Amino acid sequence: MTNGPGQSAGSRPWQPSASLDGLRFRAQVLAKIRAFFAAHNVMEVTTPVLAAAAATDPQIDSFGMQIDGQECWLQSSPEFHMKRLLAAGSGAIYQIGPAFRRDEQGRWHNREFSMLEWYVPGFDQHALMDQLQALVVGLSDELNIGSNDGNWPRHQYASLIQQYLGLDWSDCSAQRLRISLQTHIGTLPLDLDRNGLLDATMGLLIGPELGVSGPCFVHDFPPEQAALARLQKGADGQLWASRFELYWQGIELANGFYELTDAAEQGRRFAGDLQQRTQLGKSPVVMDGALLEALQAGLPDCAGVALGLDRLCALLHGQDNIASVLSFTAERA
Repeated sequence: MTNGPGQSAGSRPWQPSASLDGLRFRAQVLAKIRAFFAAHNVMEVTTPVLAAAAATDPQIDSFGMQIDGQECWLQSSPEFHMKRLLAAGSGAIYQIGPAFRRDEQGRWHNREFSMLEWYVPGFDQHALMDQLQALVVGLSDELNIGSNDGNWPRHQYASLIQQYLGLDWSDCSAQRLRISLQTHIGTLPLDLDRNGLLDATMGLLIGPELGVSGPCFVHDFPPEQAALARLQKGADGQLWASRFELYWQGIELANGFYELTDAAEQGRRFAGDLQQRTQLGKSPVVMDGALLEALQAGLPDCAGVALGLDRLCALLHGQDNIASVLSFTAERA
């Protein structure tokens, strides 16, 4: 039943979630971010929030709707549109805007959240980690809240597996991973494959322990964790995903890639994602053909990163939840 004239949409507080101080602080952060990118010649862009394709990632559930008989999706990230701009010759670009994901609600999650995403042609993942650190340190300094201006620790994924689970990556089978992980966090669902076990390891065991004394990076992810990153051989001769994540106070803040530019390989990964979605009983989606055509036309060699802006603002403001910097959370929207 829809609400008629004069009917209430439900009992919920009318007041904002954040204090006015929190909202002013957020506005300061946004202004400083824009000034940072202007100084680095990175152009601000705006791309559609509603689009014809959704993320194929099995771990992401998008909001879909029918408009004039056509299926559309609220974007979980502006990535695909931004890569189409890069292929069209935009040069370095960034965007601050809303993103949407189902089943994400809590102290550090909101179904609608703000994402800062940017791409720099000519950068690899290490150069982008440098720039990300410069951005966050600059925000800390300019907002007079203190900063760690030294080199943030950079942990290889395999070294963390060794440190927390005692497993050598060269012999890290699904069975060994399950046995070791269960000794730390208890019984796990039987349907978790190796990839699912790796997600559980990072999300439940390792991630919450990272960045407690200051921000740190995790890089060189397993190939099965590549998502949209290219694969490269490391110093150990093994193949690793050119991906990194930023952690601070146990919270994942950013996820970045040395971007995959091979259209055929991206198509194969999309197909693999769709197969996994079917196996997991997830809603079907179609792969983004426009992105694949853009990659075929030529995506420049570049690195890109997505940063949770609400989380960053909350941590910079010394808060332990994103409601402190959101005008209205989903419960109050």
